[in-house]
Amino acid sequence: MASFDDDLRLAHVLADSVERTALESFGAPDQEVTVAGDGTLTTSAATRLEELLRHQLQRTRPRDRVEGRLLETTGHGDRRWVIDALDGGTNYVRGVPVWATLISLVVEDEPVLGLIAAPALARRWWAGHGSGAWTGRTLARAKQVGVSDTAVLEHASGSADDIASWLFGPHGQGFAQLTDRIWRTRAFGDFWSHALAAEGAVDVSLGIYMDRFQLSTIGALVREAGGRITDPWGAPVTGPEARATTPAVVTNSLLHDEVLALLTPVVDEGPGASGDGPDEDDVDRMDDGEGMGDGDRMGDGEGMHDGDGTQDRVEADTVDPDRVDDSHHANIYDLNRRGRLPEG
Repeated sequence: MASFDDDLRLAHVLADSVERTALESFGAPDQEVTVAGDGTLTTSAATRLEELLRHQLQRTRPRDRVEGRLLETTGHGDRRWVIDALDGGTNYVRGVPVWATLISLVVEDEPVLGLIAAPALARRWWAGHGSGAWTGRTLARAKQVGVSDTAVLEHASGSADDIASWLFGPHGQGFAQLTDRIWRTRAFGDFWSHALAAEGAVDVSLGIYMDRFQLSTIGALVREAGGRITDPWGAPVTGPEARATTPAVVTNSLLHDEVLALLTPVVDEGPGASGDGPDEDDVDRMDDGEGMGDGDRMGDGEGMHDGDGTQDRVEADTVDPDRVDDSHHANIYDLNRRGRLPEG
C-alpha cells in the first residue's frame, strides 16, 4: 500500500501558508464582495488564497496536476491536487467563523488524502489512505477520531444545511420523516457537519448541493473515520462515475441504509422511484436547482412511515413556498408523529 504521509505533511504546510492571510481578511468591512448567480457571496480573498496554494504546489510538486475552484487547471500529472481555498465563503464575508480551506490529493480518480483547515475555529481534520482520521491544531497536537457507534435512528444526532431546499426538494417527504424520527437536528453547515460526523459528534450529516472540490476532501476523511458517504440513492459521490454536483449523505455506516431508505422517494413517481437511482430528467432538475422550493413535490404524503418503521399513507398538506413564512421554517423540527407539515 502506497504511503501518502509526505503528501499529508505537505497539505499541512499548504494550510499554514494561507492561514494568516485568511484570518486577516476574515470579516473585514473593506473586502471586495460580489453576489453569485445563486445568491451566495464571494470575495476576492478566495482568489488570493488559491493563488498562494498554487504557488506552493508549483514549487513543491511541479509534476502534479492542480485543480481549483476559481482558477484554471494546471499540470498534467496522474496525481491531482483538488483545492477549495475558501469553503463557506458567505460565512467568511458575514463574520461567521465556519469556513475552511479544503485540500485533497486524488490518485486514479479516488481521493487518497484530505485536509480541512478551519483557522477561525482553531481546528483541523485530516486523513490519509490507510492512516486513519485525525483532528487537532497541528500534526504534532492531534488525536485520532472515528465515527460514532449509534445504531438506533431515534438516538441519532443529525445536521443538515439549507433546510428549505431539503424540505421542498425531491427528498422532502423523506427529510421530514428523518428529522421527525432522529433524536435531534442541528444545522452546523458547510464542511463542519461532515467533519463532526467523522469525529463521532454527529451521526448523520446532509449536504444538499456539493461538488468535487468539497467531496474529495470530505470523502477521504469520512471513509478513514469508518463512515459512509453517498448520494441519497446510495451512489458514490467520488470517483469516475460520480456526478459533478450532488446532494450528499454522510453517516456512521450503521445508520446509512436506514437513512437512505427514508430519503429516497418510495412513491411510483419522482426521482429514484424504482430504487435504482435518479433518471436523467431527475439529474437535470437537481443540477439546475429546479424543484428546490417546489411545495407540490411534497405530494400527498404517500409512502411516508410512522415512527415504528411501518408504511402508512399520510395526508400531508401541500405547502406553497410563496406562502412559507418564518413560522414554517421554525416548525420544521416540530412535525408531528404523523409526518404532517405545519398548518398554513
